[in-house]
Amino acid sequence: MASDVNGICHSPGSEALANALRERAVAEPAGFAFGIEEEYFLVDSTGNLAFITPDSLFESAKSATEGQVDREFLQSQVEIAIPPQLKMSDARTELSYLRRVVSQYAKAHGLRIIACGTHPTANWEQSVQSRKQRYDKVMDDLQIIGRRNLLCGMHVHVSVPDPALRVELMRRITPFVPLFIALSTSSPFWQSHVTGLRGYRLAAYDELPRTGIPEYFSSTHEYEAYVQALVNAGAIESSSSLWWTLRPSAKYPTLELRAPDCCTRIDDAIAIAALYRSLVRHFVLRPNLGRPPDTVSRALAVENKWRAQRYGIHGTFATEDGPIPVRDFLDRTLAMIEEDIGALQCADEIERCRTIAAEGTSADSQVAIYDRNRQTPEASDPFAAVIDWIAQTTVSV
Repeated sequence: MASDVNGICHSPGSEALANALRERAVAEPAGFAFGIEEEYFLVDSTGNLAFITPDSLFESAKSATEGQVDREFLQSQVEIAIPPQLKMSDARTELSYLRRVVSQYAKAHGLRIIACGTHPTANWEQSVQSRKQRYDKVMDDLQIIGRRNLLCGMHVHVSVPDPALRVELMRRITPFVPLFIALSTSSPFWQSHVTGLRGYRLAAYDELPRTGIPEYFSSTHEYEAYVQALVNAGAIESSSSLWWTLRPSAKYPTLELRAPDCCTRIDDAIAIAALYRSLVRHFVLRPNLGRPPDTVSRALAVENKWRAQRYGIHGTFATEDGPIPVRDFLDRTLAMIEEDIGALQCADEIERCRTIAAEGTSADSQVAIYDRNRQTPEASDPFAAVIDWIAQTTVSV
């Protein structure tokens, strides 16, 4: 399930994972098999971004993991994809393994990996595209926006074998997308600037076309008509070029969550995946639950997406009944999907979501470290302390 540029291009090594996911969807259609993709930055020993990276690093890591590691669109990034899983504990084991393996191969080349949505100090003007023909086409299309796409996210796929159900699920889950953004924020800095946002990544990513909160379609037929119109117009080649925060996957039998920043802490990544998986199960098994989402709920989701980016877990979401703190929204969501959490046996992982809401995200830790070091006379560079913390925490698995 690996992809490049946050989903723009698919790497060859992803096919085996895709086939495995299809097989599990057929064998266990009610199992809600899921997979996780993560993107990391490669930095040198000083924490500066490695804008040019050796092919041998990726070739070795890819071979050692049977295709689960690959280059991203820009040379400073690496992507991993875990095989489809049915147990959260197995997913954590796989994610831990891949972070450890990539870290080891990076170290052999004098590099480290850091898991966060934006590199705190890197200048996008120095970015270098990876050397692949399909990347040339993408860069020709995106131009300066492609070079500015110095961003790392996390994607979660959950199996939904019935294609007619995915568009309806997209509508029903869209109002919850801001919650996943708030819980995952890890991008408070951009080009050595304090952005004032807990999650700046999506602000930069939304420069790309067909991003943000997905459009609302009343049926699969409407969705397919929209895709076909863009294909006929030559705007896109397939629905894989719809880069919304949530979408029916173009290649796999899944509904793909694309909103989260890459989580620095592995436990946060697993918690968010467990929450999303439980939410998908909830709405799959309750197709007629509640009022169908409408234009008002989508407009509120757009507003709440911004509020999640700006304030993270410290903000409030707008609802038709008034403001609700993010932590209360989380509590209500968990109460709603309690049965699904039990059925999927992920209560321990879900509890981590409450911990994130109480103690803060990676972005909160980064800002605290920056502020603490900025106020310390002997600290020469507060950003260096932030990057060092990210690097250490990334591999604390």
